[in-house]
Amino acid sequence: MAYKALPFLFFVLNIHKVLTISNLVENVIQAPERSSKQYWPNIGLVRFANDVCNTQEGYRGTCVTRRQCEYIDGFQSGSCTTNGIGRCCLIQRTCGQSSQFNNTYFSSTGFPSTFNSDTSCSFTIIPCPGSCQARIDFLSFTLAQPDGNGNCIQDSMVVTGSGGNVPVICGENSGQHIYVTFVGNNSITITISTSSTADLQRSFNFLVTLIACDCPTLAPAGCLQYYTELTGTVRSFNYGTAMNGAVVQYDNATTVVGTRQLANTNYGICVNMQPGYCGIQWSQSTDSTSFTVTDNTALSEVVTGLPANPLNDGDCTTDFVVIPNPQYPNGTSVGTDRFCGNQLPTVVTYSKPFVLTTVTDASELTSPDVANRGFSLVYNQLACGNTNALLQLTG
Repeated sequence: MAYKALPFLFFVLNIHKVLTISNLVENVIQAPERSSKQYWPNIGLVRFANDVCNTQEGYRGTCVTRRQCEYIDGFQSGSCTTNGIGRCCLIQRTCGQSSQFNNTYFSSTGFPSTFNSDTSCSFTIIPCPGSCQARIDFLSFTLAQPDGNGNCIQDSMVVTGSGGNVPVICGENSGQHIYVTFVGNNSITITISTSSTADLQRSFNFLVTLIACDCPTLAPAGCLQYYTELTGTVRSFNYGTAMNGAVVQYDNATTVVGTRQLANTNYGICVNMQPGYCGIQWSQSTDSTSFTVTDNTALSEVVTGLPANPLNDGDCTTDFVVIPNPQYPNGTSVGTDRFCGNQLPTVVTYSKPFVLTTVTDASELTSPDVANRGFSLVYNQLACGNTNALLQLTG
């Protein structure tokens, strides 16, 4: 995905003083005050674009001068300009630190080494001038699984200060992402807590990308996740094909396998409508468990195999997904926008914007849910030349 870079222009003198630092580095280093007779001989002005660059380690950096990289406490990793002046600057932060710089990596102490201990690790994202959101990519995210009801009891990631609703997240979420929204000039804090009661080797490594207020890839309001490609796969947090090892015990002492779905979620997964495309199709991915949201998934796996037993409308009151105004691929209306159970029929919608909403409640005790995994769905945007799309536009 391409992001609009925030202004990041440096002016460098041959006396090695930085006159101005970009919006990403707010502080200004002033040259010494001159007397009335003082002058600056042989001043050279060097300019280059502060673009995104690739470090020698394969990470994303920003092209700056050597002194600028030192100033923002970055790590220089290779050249990024033909004249050799620009250095690819890698910005890495860990527990107890903060950053207001684009393309900052926040990782567990000693990453990629893992840890298995009690810890509380916080990182603060400070908005730079002109930034409205931050995208946080979970490049690596391994914490303990939730309890059988989907609550993050032992390990958790909590986001505070964002203008949008961010659920408590735990489990396995490598490859996922979220968008957070700055409220004025206030910072956003990520806090990861772990408990040694869960015997697990954990690690995390996040990439924080600042997004300008006028950037076309700014996520719409209400979208915790935002996709911009013509096709892609979206997953609920902690989705996986394996069962959660935790269990749920009912009042009658019956014990069943718990869920991988995280509890207490309610957020939008949005897709940017590309020019020339008017509709979107949602379908299950190739995993047999790719839509196991409610009901007894374990029983269905054994008796009928998956996918099976699709549910919708009034049967979906606890955990479900919402797809506005859906219809089957043949153009027949589904008649409801709620889906749950252990199968999602392939559906198409022409409602704008393209959004799928996911909702989960706080417990599995109020419904006969067993061994649910969540969802892994494939979306495909449909060109406006599609017959059904033309009908939607004209009628």
